Amino acid sequence: MLVSVATIVLGSLGGLWLWTAAGHTTEVLAVRTLVHRGEVIDRDDLMTVRVSLDPAVQTVAATQADAVAGQRAALDLAPGGLLTPSDFATSVLPARGTSVVGVGLAPGMLPAEPIAPGDAVRVVQTPGAQGEVADAPVTVSATVVGVHPSETGDQTIVDVVVPAEAAADLAARAATGKVALVLDSRER
Repeated sequence: MLVSVATIVLGSLGGLWLWTAAGHTTEVLAVRTLVHRGEVIDRDDLMTVRVSLDPAVQTVAATQADAVAGQRAALDLAPGGLLTPSDFATSVLPARGTSVVGVGLAPGMLPAEPIAPGDAVRVVQTPGAQGEVADAPVTVSATVVGVHPSETGDQTIVDVVVPAEAAADLAARAATGKVALVLDSRER
């Protein structure tokens, strides 16, 4: 009889704990209307929702709505989706007067030191088929905005921001496959 009572009490306490844990919700921001990448997020584009969250899920607290309004969408935001800190930024990329160029680099054409967004780099033209090196190789200064392995895994694609007037020349040089990447000082 004593064991039965103890089992009922423990079961009740366990059920109460589960009900309390499941009932804990947090107010976070969600997207009310479609917002395209680069558009300014308006206060009317946002809504507050109450959700039960896993601590690993990054969200934006509902109290931050006024701070988010006026920011730019970093990617297309679908209606009903929870807003995360990486979904918005103060500026759009590429900014006016700049362009993003993807540079495919084979192993050995970029440093072994991992390249990260924000790094200052130079894209340098490498020797031609005969191995000739110009007295002053063509270089283009750039800032890294993304690093991605190619689908085949034989190259690393480094997205760099350059002045718009240098983009076409850099893209043409990168297309030849005869460029290397130099990582400049990270000291600021």
